[in-house]
Amino acid sequence: MSLIPSVFGGRKSNVFDPFSMDIWDPFSSFSSTSLSTTPNETSAFANARIDWKETPEAHMFKADLPGLKKEEVKVEVEEGRVLQLSGERSREHEEKNDKWHRMERSSGKFVRRFRLPEDAKIDQIKANMENGVLTVTVPKEEMKKPQVKAIDISG
Repeated sequence: MSLIPSVFGGRKSNVFDPFSMDIWDPFSSFSSTSLSTTPNETSAFANARIDWKETPEAHMFKADLPGLKKEEVKVEVEEGRVLQLSGERSREHEEKNDKWHRMERSSGKFVRRFRLPEDAKIDQIKANMENGVLTVTVPKEEMKKPQVKAIDISG
């Protein structure tokens, strides 16, 4: 699995690496429509690490966004149940007399998109930012089991 950005701007999509896709849809059958053909619009900071955990009650997303304030992060739901997490870390202001020896902390925009499953309660999503960790909770609808009705066999 290569997570190295392509020379031409975006990362290559790889079916075996769900985080290489613009929209990760684990509920699709990996048809050609599940992979985006548009280049990824993100920078090195865009590789914000995000965990997606499912519990019986909800889908939980946790993103490590050190140094960002909640005002610098957006959580949106687009048509088609696509959860989009985005934001931007500004580059540190440089003074004329500053002499940098090393600059490893990344800056720039990030965008991560996830297609939510059918059982997601889109209107009840909650987001919380604490100590540089964004937590997005997407409650799940209780899926009703199909009723089974026995049919008498006449004979």
